[in-house]
Amino acid sequence: MKYSVEDVSPVQKKVNIQVPAEEVHAALAATTALYRKDVDIKGFRKGKVPSSVVEGRFKKQIYNEATTDLINLHINQILGEMKVSPLSSIDVDAGLLARDQEFKYSFSFEVAPEFELPEYKGITIEEEEVEVNPAEIDLVIERLRQNMAELLVVDEQRSPRDKEVVVIDFQAFDEGKPIQGIKAENFQMTLGEGGALPEFEELVKELTPGSTASRNITMPDDFLNKDLAGKDVLMQVTLHNIKEKKLPEVDDELAQKAGGFDSVDKLKEVIRESYVSSRKQLHKSAAQKKALDELKAKVEFELPPSLVSGRIEQKIAEFRSQMEKKGRDPDSLGRTREELEEQFRPEAEDMIKSQIFLLAVANAEDLTVSEQEINAYIQQQAQSSGQNAEELKKFYHDNNLMFALKDTLLADKAMELIYENSEVKMVPPESPGGHARENNS
Repeated sequence: MKYSVEDVSPVQKKVNIQVPAEEVHAALAATTALYRKDVDIKGFRKGKVPSSVVEGRFKKQIYNEATTDLINLHINQILGEMKVSPLSSIDVDAGLLARDQEFKYSFSFEVAPEFELPEYKGITIEEEEVEVNPAEIDLVIERLRQNMAELLVVDEQRSPRDKEVVVIDFQAFDEGKPIQGIKAENFQMTLGEGGALPEFEELVKELTPGSTASRNITMPDDFLNKDLAGKDVLMQVTLHNIKEKKLPEVDDELAQKAGGFDSVDKLKEVIRESYVSSRKQLHKSAAQKKALDELKAKVEFELPPSLVSGRIEQKIAEFRSQMEKKGRDPDSLGRTREELEEQFRPEAEDMIKSQIFLLAVANAEDLTVSEQEINAYIQQQAQSSGQNAEELKKFYHDNNLMFALKDTLLADKAMELIYENSEVKMVPPESPGGHARENNS
C-alpha cells in the first residue's frame, strides 16, 4: 500500500491511497476464509466448502466487508504514521475491491489549526459563592405538597375554576367530520396552568359535571398538523367531574412520605444540601466558561468547516425537535434554512473554537483518554438514552465517530486542568439567592 498526503487547507487533509492487486487478493481471501469456516451449504461438510463456492454465494457481503476492513486497517495505520488525530469524522471516497485489480481510494479529514497558546496556568477565575434563599427551599416543599396532593371529587354542581383538575372527553370536528388525533376520553388536566389553548379552557369552565358543549376554536398558526394550522375547528367537550387538590400539611408525616426522612427539618436540610451541590457545579461551569472565553479571545485561527456545519446541523435539529415536542410546526415560523443556519452559526463557531483551544491544551499537557474512560462514557450515554451499550459503541465505530468522542473527553480533561491550576476567587452572587446566571442560561 502506498499513500500521499495533500494539504487542502490549514485545517483539511486528503490522503490518496494506492493498493496493489496482491493486497486486494489477500483481503478478499481473508474475508472469504472467515465465511468458509462457518458456512453451511448442502452437499459439503462444514468448513470444507470450496472458496469459489463461498464467494459465489456471499459475494456482496464478502466484498463489502473486505473493503471496509481493509480501509479501516489503512486509516489506522496511516493516521498512526502521520501522528495526527482527526477533528472530524473521516470522509471516505471509495468503491469496492475488485479481484486481481489495483484499488485506489481516498479519505479526507480535518485537523486542528496550529496556533500559539497563551498562558493558561495560574490565571485568576472568578466563581460565584453559593447561597440558598430559604424561600427557595419553601418552593421545593410546596412542589412536594402539590405532587403528593390528594384529588377529591367536588360534589357541588358548579363550573370548574383555575387550579382545579377536570376530567373530560373531547373531540374536534372539521366540516362535520371527526378529526383524527384531536380526541380523548377521561382526559385529566389542570386548569389555569397554560397546558391548553385559552379558548379551550374557557369552554371547559362554562360546563358543569355531566354537561356537553361545543364551540369553534382557532388552531394556532404553528400547529403541527399543517392542514389545521390557523383553521377554525368545532370542539365538543363533555365534563365528567371536577377535582380539587387537598394539600398535605408540612409536618413530619410529609417528610416521611417524601423520602423517609425523620422530620421536616431533616427534609429541608437534604434539600439545601442538594441545592448547594448542584448550584456549586453550575457556578463552577459558568466560571470555567468565562475563563475559557477570555483565553480564546487572545488567539485567532481558522475553524474546520465541517465541524462548524455539523454543529449547526445539530443545533437546527435540536430546535426543530423542541418545537415539535410543544406541538408546533417549525416551518410555520417562516424562517428559511439559510436564516436558521445564520442564527446558529455564531454559537456553533464559538463551541468549535472552544473545543480546538482545549484540545491544544490537552496536546501540550500530553493528556490521554483510556479505553476504559471511553467505555464508561458510552455506558453512561446508553443508560441515559435507553440504548444497548455494545450497539452504541458499534455505531460510533461504524460511523467513524470514535475520534470525535475521544476529543470531547480530552477537552473536558483540559478544562478541568486549567481550573485546577488557576487561582479561584470566590465572589458574591449577582443577585439574592445566587441564581441570576442560571435563570439567564
